[in-house]
Amino acid sequence: MIICKSESELRYMREAGRIVAETHRLMAAAVKPGITTGELDEIADKFIRSQGAIPSFKGYNGFPSSVCASVNDELVHGFPGSRKLNEGDIVSIDIGAQYEGYHGDSAWTYAVGAVSDEVQRLLDVTEASLYAGLALIKPDVRLYTISHAIQKVIENAGFSVVREYVGHGIGADLHEEPQIPNYGIPDRGPRLKPGMVLAIEPMVNIGERYVHTLEDNWTVVTDDGSWCAHFEHTVAVTEDGFEILTTLPQQP
Repeated sequence: MIICKSESELRYMREAGRIVAETHRLMAAAVKPGITTGELDEIADKFIRSQGAIPSFKGYNGFPSSVCASVNDELVHGFPGSRKLNEGDIVSIDIGAQYEGYHGDSAWTYAVGAVSDEVQRLLDVTEASLYAGLALIKPDVRLYTISHAIQKVIENAGFSVVREYVGHGIGADLHEEPQIPNYGIPDRGPRLKPGMVLAIEPMVNIGERYVHTLEDNWTVVTDDGSWCAHFEHTVAVTEDGFEILTTLPQQP
């Protein structure tokens, strides 16, 4: 069942989203050669808690950290730790915050210093695919129309869509219905309605689409060792379009 949120619930989710967005702003400033993924986790954990929220991921199904930090060929669910980031790396940081019982969820892939042209194109295309999907969100649109728009941007650029991991509904639970693949046939799937809140999150490989999980039972890596990117926003369906909950207001 897809749960439509009330305006009072959306107020909590906007605050959760703001906290996630502010945490990403801290991550963007902190991601530099020499920092460890564990240090990034500590920064995020401290800030989220300072805002009266708790990290959504810590303890979730046993996950040990407050953020996921996935480097280079790691797609999602990487453990923060002692690994130092090097010039030319990329790191995908997935952040969730729970505020007054409601979650916000957003991921971004950051360049560590200067990266190769191919890797920069991966980041640009993955981000563009996210916004191509978001641009179509409004009431009565069928969900897989969004999925198809994401897929088209990615595959037209010569990259691969990961199929094993998908976006999701979000609210009082971190993962709710519906599942939102990043590929699909347009004009299929459930119709969007005002009050639905969705975490849209394209996951893209430079090489083949296939991935597997490491022995830690969490970290997902590409089969062929190619690098990958992950971008995500939490968005609410409104009466005439959508509202991104995990972004900061534009400064005047």
